Parts: sequence; structure tokens; C-alpha cells
Amino acid sequence: MSKPVTIVMIEDDEGHARLIERNIRRSGVNNDIVPFTNGTEAVSYLFGAGSRHKGDALLILLDLNLPDMTGIDILRRVKEDRHLKCAPVVVLTTTDDSQEIKRCYELGCNVYITKPVNYESFANAIRQLGLFFSVIQVPHAAP
Repeated sequence: MSKPVTIVMIEDDEGHARLIERNIRRSGVNNDIVPFTNGTEAVSYLFGAGSRHKGDALLILLDLNLPDMTGIDILRRVKEDRHLKCAPVVVLTTTDDSQEIKRCYELGCNVYITKPVNYESFANAIRQLGLFFSVIQVPHAAP
């Protein structure tokens, strides 16, 4: 039996992170969520020596605006990495610039969602994302 998909959430706004997790749970998704509030720790988890998740199925929720590096840099590294390149990356950010959206898709993001400003709209968008998570198939990372 294969292990369930682990959701790696890279989000520096703790309020957004709580809202994301709460509404993913409300949609019925009970997968492990591994949260990171900065890019450095997330990169260490994803690429560090002895990473324990090698071979696991990961789904990455990625904010672009992080305090220590850009989400674009993380996206690029994930999609260039032989172990992680098939991991779905959902960009979830306040940035709605069309050039930035295009750039993310060109680098291989699978879904780009602009965070709604309104609380209820944001919560609803995350619940719908959770429903999406419950039906998609995610490949295991290459060992």
C-alpha cells in the first residue's frame, strides 16, 4: 500500500496558513500538511541531504512572496530536480500580475491561484482547492 500524499505548505503569513489548513480540512482532506514560513527551511526540507521524503508523493502549496527568497526560485528548483519535478505545485499568492502568472506556468506550476482579498472568498477558494486535492492523482517522487 502506498503512502498518502503529503502537502508541503510554504506560506509566510501565519493567518493565511491557518486559514488554508482549516479550509483544506473542512473539505475533507486529512493528509499530512508540513508547513514552512520561509523558503530556507522549505528548501532544506525538499532538497537537504538525507531528505526523508525521497520517494514520497508530495503536493506543494507555494506562496511567491517569502521573506528570504522568492517562490519563483523554489518553483524553478522543484521543477529542475529529478526527484521532485513531477510533484504538483499550486502557487497560492496575492500576486495577480499576468507576466508573473505566465512565468510560473512556463516554469511548470500546475495551478496558479490569486488569493482573494475577502476572507469568505479566500476560505471558499481553499475549500474548493481541498476538493480538488481529494480527487487528483499525485505521482511519487523518484527515489
